[in-house]
Amino acid sequence: MLLGALLAATAGATTAPSLTLAQQVKKAEVIVRGTLGPAVSVKEGEVTYLAYPLTVAETITGDAARLPQNDGKPALFFLQGLSDVPELKSGQEVFALLYVRKQDSPLVGFNQGLYPVTDGQVTAGDAKTPITDPAKLRDAIRAALEAK
Repeated sequence: MLLGALLAATAGATTAPSLTLAQQVKKAEVIVRGTLGPAVSVKEGEVTYLAYPLTVAETITGDAARLPQNDGKPALFFLQGLSDVPELKSGQEVFALLYVRKQDSPLVGFNQGLYPVTDGQVTAGDAKTPITDPAKLRDAIRAALEAK
Protein backbone atom coordinates (compact mmCIF):
# COMPACT_ATOMS: atom_id res chain seq x y z
CA MET A 1 0.00 0.00 0.00
CA LEU A 2 2.89 2.37 0.78
CA LEU A 3 4.38 1.65 -2.63
CA GLY A 4 1.03 2.48 -4.26
CA ALA A 5 0.86 5.79 -2.41
CA LEU A 6 4.42 6.65 -3.46
CA LEU A 7 3.67 5.81 -7.09
CA ALA A 8 0.52 7.90 -7.00
CA ALA A 9 2.43 10.85 -5.52
CA THR A 10 5.12 10.52 -8.18
CA ALA A 11 2.56 10.36 -10.98
CA GLY A 12 0.80 13.40 -9.56
CA ALA A 13 4.07 15.30 -9.55
CA THR A 14 4.47 14.89 -13.30
CA THR A 15 1.03 16.06 -14.37
CA ALA A 16 -0.53 19.46 -14.20
CA PRO A 17 -4.01 20.79 -14.76
CA SER A 18 -4.55 22.59 -18.04
CA LEU A 19 -3.83 26.31 -17.68
CA THR A 20 -5.15 29.16 -19.78
CA LEU A 21 -2.64 31.44 -21.46
CA ALA A 22 -3.38 34.13 -18.85
CA GLN A 23 -2.72 31.65 -16.02
CA GLN A 24 0.55 30.59 -17.66
CA VAL A 25 1.61 34.23 -17.98
CA LYS A 26 0.89 34.85 -14.30
CA LYS A 27 3.05 31.88 -13.28
CA ALA A 28 5.94 32.63 -15.66
CA GLU A 29 9.07 34.24 -14.24
CA VAL A 30 10.53 34.92 -17.69
CA ILE A 31 8.80 35.06 -21.08
CA VAL A 32 10.93 35.17 -24.21
CA ARG A 33 10.77 34.71 -27.94
CA GLY A 34 13.84 32.93 -29.24
CA THR A 35 15.37 30.15 -31.25
CA LEU A 36 16.39 26.73 -29.93
CA GLY A 37 19.79 25.22 -30.60
CA PRO A 38 20.71 21.53 -30.72
CA ALA A 39 20.19 19.61 -27.47
CA VAL A 40 23.19 18.56 -25.41
CA SER A 41 23.32 16.18 -22.49
CA VAL A 42 24.36 17.88 -19.22
CA LYS A 43 25.08 15.87 -16.09
CA GLU A 44 24.82 17.59 -12.70
CA GLY A 45 25.65 15.15 -9.93
CA GLU A 46 23.36 12.17 -10.42
CA VAL A 47 20.88 14.11 -12.57
CA THR A 48 21.10 14.29 -16.36
CA TYR A 49 19.35 17.00 -18.35
CA LEU A 50 18.84 17.68 -22.02
CA ALA A 51 19.79 21.33 -22.44
CA TYR A 52 18.54 23.25 -25.46
CA PRO A 53 20.53 26.46 -26.01
CA LEU A 54 18.19 29.42 -26.40
CA THR A 55 19.09 32.44 -28.50
CA VAL A 56 16.80 35.12 -27.09
CA ALA A 57 15.45 37.49 -29.73
CA GLU A 58 13.01 39.28 -27.43
CA THR A 59 12.36 39.33 -23.71
CA ILE A 60 8.69 40.04 -23.08
CA THR A 61 8.96 39.97 -19.29
CA GLY A 62 11.48 39.03 -16.64
CA ASP A 63 15.24 38.82 -16.92
CA ALA A 64 16.49 36.21 -19.41
CA ALA A 65 19.90 36.33 -17.69
CA ARG A 66 18.26 34.54 -14.73
CA LEU A 67 17.55 31.45 -16.87
CA PRO A 68 19.77 28.41 -16.31
CA GLN A 69 22.95 28.66 -18.35
CA ASN A 70 24.93 26.18 -20.39
CA ASP A 71 28.30 27.31 -21.72
CA GLY A 72 27.47 30.83 -20.53
CA LYS A 73 24.24 31.11 -22.53
CA PRO A 74 20.56 30.67 -21.60
CA ALA A 75 19.24 27.14 -22.10
CA LEU A 76 16.08 25.17 -21.51
CA PHE A 77 16.89 22.22 -19.23
CA PHE A 78 14.60 19.17 -19.36
CA LEU A 79 15.13 16.15 -17.14
CA GLN A 80 16.46 13.44 -19.47
CA GLY A 81 13.93 10.66 -20.01
CA LEU A 82 10.99 12.88 -19.09
CA SER A 83 7.81 11.89 -20.91
CA ASP A 84 5.36 14.35 -22.44
CA VAL A 85 8.06 16.86 -23.38
CA PRO A 86 6.99 18.98 -26.35
CA GLU A 87 8.75 18.12 -29.60
CA LEU A 88 11.77 20.41 -29.74
CA LYS A 89 14.19 20.81 -32.62
CA SER A 90 17.22 22.89 -33.39
CA GLY A 91 16.40 26.07 -35.27
CA GLN A 92 12.83 26.15 -33.99
CA GLU A 93 11.52 29.61 -33.10
CA VAL A 94 9.41 29.62 -29.92
CA PHE A 95 7.60 31.73 -27.40
CA ALA A 96 8.60 30.25 -24.04
CA LEU A 97 6.90 30.92 -20.69
CA LEU A 98 9.49 29.80 -18.17
CA TYR A 99 10.48 29.22 -14.59
CA VAL A 100 14.05 30.29 -13.78
CA ARG A 101 15.10 27.33 -11.64
CA LYS A 102 15.94 23.86 -12.86
CA GLN A 103 13.28 21.24 -12.34
CA ASP A 104 11.78 18.47 -14.48
CA SER A 105 10.70 21.00 -17.12
CA PRO A 106 11.38 24.75 -17.33
CA LEU A 107 8.03 25.38 -19.02
CA VAL A 108 5.12 26.81 -17.06
CA GLY A 109 2.33 24.29 -16.47
CA PHE A 110 4.60 21.29 -16.90
CA ASN A 111 5.23 21.68 -20.63
CA GLN A 112 2.25 23.89 -21.45
CA GLY A 113 4.21 27.15 -21.78
CA LEU A 114 5.84 26.58 -25.16
CA TYR A 115 4.47 28.02 -28.38
CA PRO A 116 6.44 27.11 -31.52
CA VAL A 117 6.30 29.46 -34.49
CA THR A 118 5.86 27.35 -37.61
CA ASP A 119 5.59 28.90 -41.06
CA GLY A 120 4.94 32.27 -39.38
CA GLN A 121 2.07 30.98 -37.22
CA VAL A 122 1.51 29.79 -33.65
CA THR A 123 -1.23 27.79 -31.99
CA ALA A 124 -2.35 29.39 -28.73
CA GLY A 125 -5.47 30.51 -26.93
CA ASP A 126 -8.53 28.32 -26.76
CA ALA A 127 -11.11 26.96 -29.20
CA LYS A 128 -13.29 30.07 -28.84
CA THR A 129 -10.46 32.55 -29.36
CA PRO A 130 -7.54 30.87 -31.12
CA ILE A 131 -4.36 32.86 -31.66
CA THR A 132 -2.32 32.07 -34.76
CA ASP A 133 -0.43 35.33 -35.37
CA PRO A 134 2.81 35.63 -33.33
CA ALA A 135 2.26 39.40 -32.93
CA LYS A 136 -1.21 38.73 -31.49
CA LEU A 137 0.26 36.15 -29.11
CA ARG A 138 2.76 38.76 -27.90
CA ASP A 139 -0.14 41.23 -27.46
CA ALA A 140 -2.18 38.63 -25.51
CA ILE A 141 0.81 37.92 -23.26
CA ARG A 142 1.33 41.65 -22.62
CA ALA A 143 -2.39 42.12 -21.89
CA ALA A 144 -2.25 39.25 -19.37
CA LEU A 145 0.84 40.85 -17.78
CA GLU A 146 -1.01 44.15 -17.37
CA ALA A 147 -3.91 42.32 -15.70
CA LYS A 148 -1.49 40.58 -13.29
